Amino acid sequence: MTGLLLRGTDLNGLPVVSIATGDALAEIKDMVYSPDCAQLLGFTLNKRGFFGSPLRETLAYTNVAAVGRDAVMVEHDDVVGADDHGLGEIVGAAAGRNVLGDEVLTDDGRRLGVVTDVVVDVASGDVVGYELKGDENLQAHAGRPMLVPIPATLAVSGTALMVPAQVEPFIRDDLTGFGAAVDEFRDELPRTSDAAE
Repeated sequence: MTGLLLRGTDLNGLPVVSIATGDALAEIKDMVYSPDCAQLLGFTLNKRGFFGSPLRETLAYTNVAAVGRDAVMVEHDDVVGADDHGLGEIVGAAAGRNVLGDEVLTDDGRRLGVVTDVVVDVASGDVVGYELKGDENLQAHAGRPMLVPIPATLAVSGTALMVPAQVEPFIRDDLTGFGAAVDEFRDELPRTSDAAE
């Protein structure tokens, strides 16, 4: 069952706050996630360094205590810049790779639109959907924003993301009720797959 859902862009700029000291340690620059397993891996950070120059650091999601609408909480100050479980290497290897702007296609060959944001269940770190600019040929969503649930794993190429065609009844216009649509969609997938066998 999905929890609090936020868009990835809602997280950008949030302060990273230590529960132990109450200090704001850095701010979120961007999120890092694996499209293959639809899992939030962590964040890149903006942090002020010596003489006020910006430092680039990462924060692994496993080091996050909680994510709220107004702040990302960590237990202690020292988790920022600590062992990030290889996140820094992933960020370096993925430089320039971004799902924003990727096409989303159904597995029956229909183009739904272009990714403009991702939707995260902040309690689990699961990326549960994409916000798209609907394809101009879609009657119900032509050129308009729409939220598309995604399965826990999905096919990813260099420029396109693949979702099951069964997703279309679960597409929503806003975050209200989107969590329920994600749950229903994911519950439906095994039954649909079983019926096809």
